Amino acid sequence: MHKIKIGGVPEHFNLPWHLTIEDNIYQNNDIELVWKDFPGGTGAMCEALRSADIDIAIILTEGIVKDIIAGNPSKIVQTYIQSPLIWGIHVGYDSPYQELSDLENTSAAISRYGSGSHLMAYVNAQNNAWDTNNLTFEVIKNLEGAVEGLTNGTADYFMWEHFTTKPLVDAKTFRRLGDCPTPWPCFVIAVREEILATKKEQIKNILNIINTTTTDFKQIPSIDKTLAYRYDQQLNDIQKWLQLTEWSQSQLDTVTLQKIQDQLLQLEIIDHKATTQELIFTI
Repeated sequence: MHKIKIGGVPEHFNLPWHLTIEDNIYQNNDIELVWKDFPGGTGAMCEALRSADIDIAIILTEGIVKDIIAGNPSKIVQTYIQSPLIWGIHVGYDSPYQELSDLENTSAAISRYGSGSHLMAYVNAQNNAWDTNNLTFEVIKNLEGAVEGLTNGTADYFMWEHFTTKPLVDAKTFRRLGDCPTPWPCFVIAVREEILATKKEQIKNILNIINTTTTDFKQIPSIDKTLAYRYDQQLNDIQKWLQLTEWSQSQLDTVTLQKIQDQLLQLEIIDHKATTQELIFTI
């Protein structure tokens, strides 16, 4: 049995992984796939890949591109979610900020440096013609930390996936001032280079299994009800999310990869661009 460790955010995007693990599909293929949740998001997963705490990450595209360029010994093997991630821009419910423009030159809560919440704060600032040199950040680790930070005023706004934070908006913990979709496919599958060198056939089998599942995922009977129950979401919110979300079974294309790098370079999040071969591994 080949033990392979995989990580991802504890969000509805990753239900296909949990269903296939629970159904012992990987074990039937001589693979013990061990899942680990990362509430801290992309930055935490980048660290885990570097330290070999996990072998595979279901990770934000821009975050892993940045970290591979910075020396993470991993490669992107496939796009996982083709559609954009919709980042809600949130303030505390009692915050004095009422409009998105009010947030210029205020402090953004981020899970950690190099995380999606960190990188997307730059994208959002650029979209609104703010000076990105004036961005300031408060590290809050995860969603719970964001609730504390926005409630007590140690940070002013927080960007996180729209539907994951919807229950907090409904509960009047957060107010959403707007949305900021990623201008590219949001999640990819990244694998440590050592694992690609030693367990390539097992990774190929894992991808075949998850791709078979995601191809027909929306057609699973009552999948909307299952998602709503498991992720504590309102059914109508999950149904909207399902309409907006498209899984992928293909590699990230080079045109999109260049677009991502161009934007990260323009924002000075990376200091150089990498070749496709440095970022991508096609199985």
